[in-house]
Amino acid sequence: MEIFNPSTEEEQIAIGRQIASTCKAGDILLLQGDLGAGKTTLSKGIAQGLGLTEPLTSPTFTLMNLYELPQEINKITELVHIDTYRLEDEEGLKDIGVEDYLGSPNTLCIIEWPGKITELLKNKKTILLELEHTKDGGRMIKKTV
Repeated sequence: MEIFNPSTEEEQIAIGRQIASTCKAGDILLLQGDLGAGKTTLSKGIAQGLGLTEPLTSPTFTLMNLYELPQEINKITELVHIDTYRLEDEEGLKDIGVEDYLGSPNTLCIIEWPGKITELLKNKKTILLELEHTKDGGRMIKKTV
């Protein structure tokens, strides 16, 4: 387990870039934490670390955003950002083809609120990123492979 303690949004984005440098195609990152814990901010850093120049936006209402990377990095050519916060059941993700991306050999998947899609993630190798608020107003990120 790795633990990071960013105290600013910029530090959290830098940690995201650092995490991206260790990712490879087919990885599935699970971002778990309360509202406002910084899941989307960390996702922005990961996207930047993969060379994405367009702004990464939260797919809270669309469920999934797909980004083509400007160049291949660690065999990753696509970033899929999934947010299941408003999801009622996993069928909604199946309807938009999420299964095609989970563990795909050229894709990195970031999933916010992963507890809502346990069936789709069954038998998938995942990396858990737990985000928490700290008592001093900062954040703590725990990375478990």
